[in-house]
Amino acid sequence: MLKNWTNIFIYHIKNNKLFTSLNVLGLGIGIAGLIFAILYWNEEHSYDEWNPEKDKIYAVLNDIGSGNVWAVNSPIPAPILKSTSSALQEYCYFNTFYTKETIQCNGKTELVDKIFSAQSNFFSFFPFEFIQGSGKSAIHDRNSIALSEKTVSRLFKNENPMGKQVKYAEKYFVVRGVYRLSEKSSVMPAAVTSIIEEDLERNKENWGFSYGLMLKLKKQSDTTAVLKDLNEIYVEHNYKKQAKDEGISYEMYLKKYGYVTKAKLLPFAGSRLFQGNYPFPEGTANLQFLRILMGLSILILLLSIVNYINLATANAIKRAKEVGVRKIVGATKPQIITQFVFETTLITLFSLLLALVIVELSLPFYNSLLSKNLILEGSQFYLQLIFIFVIVILVSGVLPAIYISNFEPLKVLKGNFSRSKNGIWLRNGMLVLQFAIATFFIIGSFIVYQQVNFMAQKDLGFKGAQVMDISFKPKRGQKQFERYKTIKQELLKIKGVQAVSAGVFSIGTNINSWSGLHYKTNKEVITQQMAIDFGMLDVLGIPIIKGRDLSSKFASDSINSILLNETAAKTLLEKDPINKEVVWDGQKFKVIGIVKDFHYFGLDNQISPMVFLHITAIERMEKDLQNISVKIAPQEMPETIAAIDKFWTTKVNTEYPFEFNFVDRNFARTYKKYQDQSQLFSLLNGIVILIAVFGLFALASFSMERRLREIAIRKTLGAETNILLKELSKQYVLFCLIGFAIGIIPAYLLLRKWLENFAFRIDIPLLPFFVALIALMLLTLTIVLAKAYQVTKIDVLKYLKYE
Repeated sequence: MLKNWTNIFIYHIKNNKLFTSLNVLGLGIGIAGLIFAILYWNEEHSYDEWNPEKDKIYAVLNDIGSGNVWAVNSPIPAPILKSTSSALQEYCYFNTFYTKETIQCNGKTELVDKIFSAQSNFFSFFPFEFIQGSGKSAIHDRNSIALSEKTVSRLFKNENPMGKQVKYAEKYFVVRGVYRLSEKSSVMPAAVTSIIEEDLERNKENWGFSYGLMLKLKKQSDTTAVLKDLNEIYVEHNYKKQAKDEGISYEMYLKKYGYVTKAKLLPFAGSRLFQGNYPFPEGTANLQFLRILMGLSILILLLSIVNYINLATANAIKRAKEVGVRKIVGATKPQIITQFVFETTLITLFSLLLALVIVELSLPFYNSLLSKNLILEGSQFYLQLIFIFVIVILVSGVLPAIYISNFEPLKVLKGNFSRSKNGIWLRNGMLVLQFAIATFFIIGSFIVYQQVNFMAQKDLGFKGAQVMDISFKPKRGQKQFERYKTIKQELLKIKGVQAVSAGVFSIGTNINSWSGLHYKTNKEVITQQMAIDFGMLDVLGIPIIKGRDLSSKFASDSINSILLNETAAKTLLEKDPINKEVVWDGQKFKVIGIVKDFHYFGLDNQISPMVFLHITAIERMEKDLQNISVKIAPQEMPETIAAIDKFWTTKVNTEYPFEFNFVDRNFARTYKKYQDQSQLFSLLNGIVILIAVFGLFALASFSMERRLREIAIRKTLGAETNILLKELSKQYVLFCLIGFAIGIIPAYLLLRKWLENFAFRIDIPLLPFFVALIALMLLTLTIVLAKAYQVTKIDVLKYLKYE
């Protein structure tokens, strides 16, 4: 039986080479798109799944009110919690970022990214596989360092690294362990030290939020008790103490400031998909993009299946007599259904193999677009592939098979089946759905492109095209600001350097610090602190719209004067905030100027309230000075940059490579992910249109070939070619209009929802809708009229000689 079915299948392939190819190619592209989305989905969901205790680990976040949740903590509460709570097994403080530094050993220097610092029990929370040493002793003291297998290969080649000394951050460390990073993790460090312990010791009485904090609970159900204990610690050891220092009751303190920080616990399992401030340095997944990609890929596969069903039901006309004869000789309805499902299985198998080839060839481009390293492997992936295979067969095979099995033998054998209306509504409905999906993609790609273009062209409030943001590494035992002043004098001597300044921030990055601003009885406003040197705003081209800038001419400007941006000034509720006294970070400052608002983070964020003060105004800020801004002349820029590079590597830091970014390019990275989305949407749009073309061409071909005798008769009776073209194409124009009308509704609603992610966004214009309509009409008319014109040139005698 299978041999007979296979022979029939091969026979029909030979007689319908073009349409079989279109079927295989359409389904192959649809399956390939879903495979790409699944690979991405699997990787993002695989983070930390390997960790045996993931369900008992939680990261501590802090809700500071007004919708702000911080991922950093004070070093005070965890030790108190450990001594008072029976639910806590252990805790671990860690830096929420990687550092990029040089590591020296055996007379060689290597620049190593992803150097991480955490308390000595870090490997209890992240039990990586240790090739040498053990997690318990790898960073048991502040002079120990653990290295990843890849880092060891770079530093030591084939030598045994255990017990060897390396120099990092101007200190010597002994290698106590080598671990392997074989699975995706929220922390994937190249090296781990415990030097954070020094910071924790220095700040053990400081309630400033600076560190990530993980808790390991004895039982997963203890979260409520731990949260309650944490919040009590905040109140008893911090807020009541602050109230006492101000000479007021805790109730009055609450009334005055309106809100106190409350702890939140972020479950470690699945935390990669968390949207918000996140403590772990590998960052979170772009969950919305992940969902969009998965949804669009399923939509494209659906389009491919619709295309297949359309072609299969149209092609069924040619096989009507075959089915009629088989029924006459005794074939049952289940047998006919099984035969056609078998044929669909073979088509789907060919399509799946083609999809795997497409994925394998396109994966490097896809990885480059998403900055990933996806590969075609994994038991989970193979199970998903089998599931896709089965679903495609069931959806695309069973419906046409049931439709064909319902043919009435007598009707089809009498030869009048072609005049039957069976299946026409199904095919027409599928064609309308194709047009609706194509409409959605054309409009979507156009609007996504417009939003990305809007972000690229928007006035950001600063001028960073000629401003170099140079990485300025601190040196042990030297004051950072004093070093900077000496370097500044030398940089200004270089030809092409127009101005030099510095700030404890870097526009377009996540480098930032926050503190509370108080004015009179107003509630506390959380502001972004922007510590700067004199002239920094001029370097960046950021104007002062009221008052004056910080200046070295006034001694008070480096002690107790501040600038506010427009957003921060509005929170004072004063018509003229100049010369008003505010309390910021526990000190009194006088407002001397208002800075025009500018974008610091991406355009998907609102502009934050900002406070500008001199670097020396608060002593602790000097150690955070790690960026120098140099404005250079547009003429001979390569020569100027080369001179700065030479000076930097010979006079400033001989061990560390010269690193810089232009400020405008730095900011451009904030919307790169949206540029990638735009490119991907455009690519998917092209695929959708290609599949729609396949379907429209094949269906128009089948439809018109069934009407060849009708066309021959009408031509004999004197019908003109233009009349025939109009009659043959008008139904497709109607289907196009109906599909367009259906597609614009979800397109508008979903894209409006997507645009809500941006604080600064375009309004949805009418132009994309007109473009989509015109594009679809042109596409439809081009394909249909081309095919219609071809059939109007038939040999009339060929179709009428037996009449």
